[in-house]
Amino acid sequence: MTQEDYTQLQTTSDRRINSAPKLFYRYMYDHINWDNRLISIMGPRGCGKTTMMLQYIKERIPDRNTAFYISLDNLWFASHDVKDLVEYLYTHGVRNLFIDEVHYFPLWQRLIKNLYDEYPDMRIAFTGSSMLQIDHAQADLSRRLAPYNMQGLSFREYLVFEGICKIEPVSLDELLLHHIDIASEITSQVSILPLFEKYCVSGYYPYYKEAGKGYAGRLSQVVNQVLESDYPAIDEVSVTTTRKIRKMLMILAESVPQVVNMSSLFRELETDRNQGLKMLHALQRSGLINLLSDDAKSLKRMSRPDKIYLNNPNLMYALTPRVDIGTLREAFFLNQLQADHEVIYPKQGDFMVDHRHLFEVGGRNKTFAQIKDQPDSYLAIDGIEIGSHNRIPLWMFGLLY
Repeated sequence: MTQEDYTQLQTTSDRRINSAPKLFYRYMYDHINWDNRLISIMGPRGCGKTTMMLQYIKERIPDRNTAFYISLDNLWFASHDVKDLVEYLYTHGVRNLFIDEVHYFPLWQRLIKNLYDEYPDMRIAFTGSSMLQIDHAQADLSRRLAPYNMQGLSFREYLVFEGICKIEPVSLDELLLHHIDIASEITSQVSILPLFEKYCVSGYYPYYKEAGKGYAGRLSQVVNQVLESDYPAIDEVSVTTTRKIRKMLMILAESVPQVVNMSSLFRELETDRNQGLKMLHALQRSGLINLLSDDAKSLKRMSRPDKIYLNNPNLMYALTPRVDIGTLREAFFLNQLQADHEVIYPKQGDFMVDHRHLFEVGGRNKTFAQIKDQPDSYLAIDGIEIGSHNRIPLWMFGLLY
């Protein structure tokens, strides 16, 4: 490792840290215990993981000389060894190492474990694709790692990011009990429904601001990058499989939320059931779709889901020619609730949350007919600013994180 090699990376590290914005911080920023020796931040591409990590370095580490940021997708690592760099950094006083895009390193788990063991007074935080899974057979990180999973912007965060109004997160229990008071206070300040419609089209991924009118195209490019770069790097799949999973996503985008005939789908993709289910669950891990089952554990076993949704409304507008409003409502509800709650497919209604609360999602004319006499049941109603009793405005479920 030469001084010239180091200087090149140092310049990149300083530039990225200095450019980190100060005006807005993701919901996860204050949830992370940054004092842990080993932290992972996983989430879909474009949700703001890198920015949040750079903000922490800029704001919370007094001596910048003790911190260093690297991204493993940098071409520099094609001809240089990561461990040689870390040794150099350590001997020059670095005790806080921040590693971005860890999934681009083939044996990333072994790398992280070795760094953790060999530098016991160094703190390591790394980010990676939501597709990453800890493989206990390769390197046992579970006893060492403090893992965090990050989503895109909630509707609440979108309002703060836009500078429209500052709203603190609301717990689900608080929302169910006091939604009228909460909605009355917010709607007295802003006209909420047009903002909610705008968020559903282009407000989930923070880069919507810089993308402007080209947001849908940018989002499509990100989807391509996930399927063509992240997926092969993580699961070591062939080009043929990459093409099949792309075709699967487009077929699902046109048919959700109803589950397509799986046998027909797998035949069309020229794949068998096992490989087809693996691709389906890979799309879920990537943050491109959500799978809903009547048993949350069955999804972990890669079983056939009861319903399939695109992950969020923004993806629906980017990938489908005509967005069904009913599907959009359900996709939004599931996306926002799944951040901190367990959501399953019930025998009656649309969603069961935490095995306690039953929800039916719909428009202004939705009634309790489908969940009549069911305990702890609620309607999530689109198109209204303020609810009544157990009728809660749909937009309010975007205030949870």
